[in-house]
Amino acid sequence: MKNHCVNKLWPKRTSLTLGEKNVVSLPLVPPEKIFLPPLHIKLGLMKNSVKSMDKTGRGFEYLRNKFPNVSDAKIKEGIFIGSQIRELMQDKQFDVDLNETERNAWLTFKRICKDFLGNHKAANYQDVVQDPLTSYKAMGCNMSLKIHFLQSHLAFFPRKSRRSQ
Repeated sequence: MKNHCVNKLWPKRTSLTLGEKNVVSLPLVPPEKIFLPPLHIKLGLMKNSVKSMDKTGRGFEYLRNKFPNVSDAKIKEGIFIGSQIRELMQDKQFDVDLNETERNAWLTFKRICKDFLGNHKAANYQDVVQDPLTSYKAMGCNMSLKIHFLQSHLAFFPRKSRRSQ
């Protein structure tokens, strides 16, 4: 074997200038107006909640039975899609199977989805955003950047969302 790779001579650039931002198209939205979309925040909150659940408890076992086609690894890591979250939010049995601490965190998650990330922002939305910080801390969740982002950037969220995710 002579060479393990083939050397190729590429042609020199003709249109782009070295050392400059070589952007082909300008962005449609100014970068300062971009914020985390509501679904992205929901997924992060759900993930933190499920990862902190008691893996031997009835609530976690209910998740396994509710979504048999989802792998155990995904359930343990709290990886769910939007339709699965919406299905769980309407499921009364899931609320019953959770222990007290998990139920408090779950109810605050449902409340933030309805009163802050939904179509209408509640008048007391600052309290709605503060509640998950307290209940998730009691549950032992790792506080992700998304949770702190909610609290520190409340003024950047529009008064009315485009649509509920």
